[in-house]
Amino acid sequence: MACPPQSKMLLLFSGNDYLGLSSHPTVRKAAAKAAQEHGMGPRGSALICGYTNYHRLLESSLADLKKKEDCLLCPTGFAANMALMVTLGSVSSLLAAGRKPLNDEKVAIFSDALNHASIIDGIRLAERQQEAEVFVYRHCDMVHLNALLSTCTMKKKVVVTDGLFSMDGDFAPVIELVELRKKHGFLLVIDDAHGTLVCGKHGGGVAEQFDCENDVDICIGTLSKAAGCHGGFIACSKKWKLLLQSRGRSFIFSTSLPVPIAAAAHAALMVAKKEEWRRQAIWNRVLDFSDLTQIHITSPIISLIIGNEETALLASRHLLKSGFHVTAIRPPTVPPNSCRLRVTLSAAHTLDDLKKLTSALSHCIKLSDVDGKNGSTIRAPKL
Repeated sequence: MACPPQSKMLLLFSGNDYLGLSSHPTVRKAAAKAAQEHGMGPRGSALICGYTNYHRLLESSLADLKKKEDCLLCPTGFAANMALMVTLGSVSSLLAAGRKPLNDEKVAIFSDALNHASIIDGIRLAERQQEAEVFVYRHCDMVHLNALLSTCTMKKKVVVTDGLFSMDGDFAPVIELVELRKKHGFLLVIDDAHGTLVCGKHGGGVAEQFDCENDVDICIGTLSKAAGCHGGFIACSKKWKLLLQSRGRSFIFSTSLPVPIAAAAHAALMVAKKEEWRRQAIWNRVLDFSDLTQIHITSPIISLIIGNEETALLASRHLLKSGFHVTAIRPPTVPPNSCRLRVTLSAAHTLDDLKKLTSALSHCIKLSDVDGKNGSTIRAPKL
């Protein structure tokens, strides 16, 4: 009889628990207390069974964090993007009042070429329903976006972008997007999954970091990354929330978050607000990694572009044997010949952890030849 392989302790450098809150005592206690008092719950979708006070409190806290009127919780960040994109597409059919909308009555959605898969899938669904026209602009290319906007005859325009791109670790050119918004009058949507609680003085995310919270109309996020929990959300106006509740199918037809998860997520927000040192710590690790490797990076997401799949897999296996969990990212997640090691930093990492990691990296890849994908200078948040 074969014996199971012996377990091994690994240092995780591939997760998204940026502030180290997933195992925080306050977060764990909040989840346990809610589970003991109320069980798992809920017992159906939010529209059928309603929300608990835990859910309402979490929505209110997220709306405050994002400086928006209201917030809608969703089962996941993926579901949040799907709900919003489908809802955006439905606007034209709602205004057409039963008839098929004309082409110039449709919603024009402009999407960054490297947006998250959930955004891509959402806008494809809206497009298939013949409710929206989709325009993809080159990654962070504001000249290209401006040209597309200038030649578009549709009146209802939406620009959607990741705030901090999950595979490349670079920031959207938010300041330039805000300027284009003033020029073209589009609705600006930012998916801030990787920036929430990480960026900005108070953890408000990418919009706070670039001091343009009032210029972002809708902010999508997740509670499964820096909050260390689970679930997604859409921070928006009260009117948009009402529309999302009636048109966002991935929200309507999904069971809402379990009560212990909602309680834990709210506790995580409170810890992140109180323990500001966590945000400072993760940005210190960004600076440390840059100093140790001489690779210029801009965020806690570090894409070490290697190229072919075999080399990336060999490097990942070497790191695994050395005690580090760093995943090799391959197609279809990234284009062919752009395979990479995706290193993510956390406030829970120490400088000694980084020294050991970079030493192990230097034995499997030549760091001086690696394309540091996520920028040329470090842009730390205003703390």
